[in-house]
Amino acid sequence: MSGASDFLTKGIDLIQKAIDADTATRYEEAYKLYYNGLDYLMLALKYEKNQKSKELIKSKFTEYLSRAEQLKDFLEKQQSKSNAAESSASGGSTKAKKDGDDDDADTKKLRGALAGAILSEKPNVKWSDIAGLEAAKDALKEAVILPVKFPQLFTGNRKPTSGILLYGPPGTGKSYLAKAVATEANSTFFSVSSSDLVSKWMGESERLVKQLFSMARENKPSIIFIDEVDALCGPRGEGESEASRRIKTELLVQMNGVGNDSQGVLVLGATNIPWQLDAAVRRRFERRIYIALPELEARKRMFELNIGDVSCECNQQDLRVLAEMTDGYSGHDIAVVVRDALMQPIRKIQQATHFKPVEEDGVEKLTPCSPGDDGAREMSWLDIGTDELKEPDLTIKDFIKAVKSNRPTVNAQDIENHTKFTNDFGQEGN
Repeated sequence: MSGASDFLTKGIDLIQKAIDADTATRYEEAYKLYYNGLDYLMLALKYEKNQKSKELIKSKFTEYLSRAEQLKDFLEKQQSKSNAAESSASGGSTKAKKDGDDDDADTKKLRGALAGAILSEKPNVKWSDIAGLEAAKDALKEAVILPVKFPQLFTGNRKPTSGILLYGPPGTGKSYLAKAVATEANSTFFSVSSSDLVSKWMGESERLVKQLFSMARENKPSIIFIDEVDALCGPRGEGESEASRRIKTELLVQMNGVGNDSQGVLVLGATNIPWQLDAAVRRRFERRIYIALPELEARKRMFELNIGDVSCECNQQDLRVLAEMTDGYSGHDIAVVVRDALMQPIRKIQQATHFKPVEEDGVEKLTPCSPGDDGAREMSWLDIGTDELKEPDLTIKDFIKAVKSNRPTVNAQDIENHTKFTNDFGQEGN
């Protein structure tokens, strides 16, 4: 499926089946069909461009969601009556045991769904692997490393930060910082996104959020990293669904608990659009750190880190020239430039019509050359044996060509929006 109309067609089909089952009093079947259909209507709403169509889908979504919730309440009451009848027939102790077993089964199911969020292996990203962002690194060390290493420093009213929001344009290193925290901190690290916490079953999303924080408290010191937190905690409004509102409420309750009675648990959020966060959620993140575009020295260091141990003729002055050329580039943009530059020697091999012999470690090999070079032979790379090829040297020209063919992905409006948010609510991370 590729468009809003496809999702809408599928959603309407499922909703019609739900209505038929509802009319025939097959309420459990109808309940499941309604929610499957609502999933597709939500996708149609996401991709629909026409405002009038969006309003129509919203109104129908609300109508069918209301009916689905009525069915859920009805089915739960029916189940309660059934349980009460069982209890009367076989004794109250049987019911208590049965409820307890159900609770344990639900808890195990929720914990199983969240098990994948716990990072069992460290990502192997160190502080030294991150260029710049010194203020952000210091804030994270203060919140994560120091309280674990020197707990005696944090007593009485001096408590470590319980919530940090990393925000900035895409590709500036927010998730990379989180990986460094996971590597450097001697803590249990939970990494989740909205898809891990949103369930199509009514009420399950809130229970997932509650269970996540419960697991974090059991395994403290711990860190909960929520990537793209704005997807869970957008602003409240008329278009907000009841399910979304309940998830947000549960998250607010749990984050508030983290600040009061769960010392040793840090909530670390990341977002590209901090102005879309609900004001109450924003307040729960005590420190809001702007991960801006890298400055000159940081960009130079990024070129060094991305080139790594690849043989390259670029010296420090060349790297500075590249850093100056990439003003306005994000860390991810620079990584893309370097990957492109590293491929330039391969492209020279593919495009070459002539090769010449050169000596490497006392062995004669062939490397691409111009037709006019001494010893040039007309041939293609297909004519050369696997061990006979010497790749061309990687030079500053390859990087300049890559810079010119890869433009930055962050525009002036993005920077302006983030600067305004920083002036109102945040602090610089560089």
